[in-house]
Amino acid sequence: MKFATFLHRDQIACGLVLTDGLLPLAEAARAARESTDLSSVLAIIRAGEPALAACRRLAARAAEARRGLLPMAEVTLLAPLPALTRNAFCVGRNYVDHVKEGATAMKWDLKLPEAPQFFSKATNTLIGPGADVRLDPKVTHRLDYEVELAVIIGRGGRDIRRSAALEHVFGYTIANDVTARDLQRRHDQWFKGKSLDTYLPLGPWIVDSEEIGDPTSLELTMSINGQERQRARVAQMIFDIPFIIESLSAGMTLEPGDVIATGTPSGVGFAMDPPQYLHGGDEMIARIDRIGELRNRVLEV
Repeated sequence: MKFATFLHRDQIACGLVLTDGLLPLAEAARAARESTDLSSVLAIIRAGEPALAACRRLAARAAEARRGLLPMAEVTLLAPLPALTRNAFCVGRNYVDHVKEGATAMKWDLKLPEAPQFFSKATNTLIGPGADVRLDPKVTHRLDYEVELAVIIGRGGRDIRRSAALEHVFGYTIANDVTARDLQRRHDQWFKGKSLDTYLPLGPWIVDSEEIGDPTSLELTMSINGQERQRARVAQMIFDIPFIIESLSAGMTLEPGDVIATGTPSGVGFAMDPPQYLHGGDEMIARIDRIGELRNRVLEV
């Protein structure tokens, strides 16, 4: 199932993306007298299997009745989680080729990470599909892109074992870890350069883990103005998703709705020769097969 948050007639709601349109879940639940709270994607995540079962029933009912769906052209998709309850978690340097290109560009000795390199992005970074990424020349001149598979935590927990980690995943979506490289270098850490407003495009929806199945077969790509810059498979990660969840949750509680961006492959702008940074008007299209595509433009302000 594909869970989306959308704007329709000035109202924000959540729904299921079906073959013939978008099913508004709260409205469908009222009509079917479903008691489970389906008012938001986060409510569904927190409710767990009872909410998923209710969504399956409503989807089957809508398909049989062939009514109650909104045409996709009549809605505006927002980030599937319209707000972050806390900072998004991210993994840096998690593809070998990306580590290599960074070492070459920075003239560093090549050394692969021995453990996941975690950082976070502030809550105000979040935007949805079609929203603009701000480029303020007073703040940065080196804006970069990073396509990533994002994991959405379903069942929270602490000290999660690697063998059970995927049981804690609600689903997957696409993230673009937008980065101000000059701020990243100036402050000698990753938080500031990756946490400016609008620097986490997310979407277009969340695909539940049952539909995705094995995420290692997923392929990621990023195109800038129609030119492909990045392409890789999740299987190429240095640290796989179960290991990331085990490491992140060690001594620290993960909560339903937490977002974990799992790292980007090679092809980022700063590592090209010469570097290719983003400019006002540039269009970024991040794609992951079996999920969809996430389009955002750069807006110089």
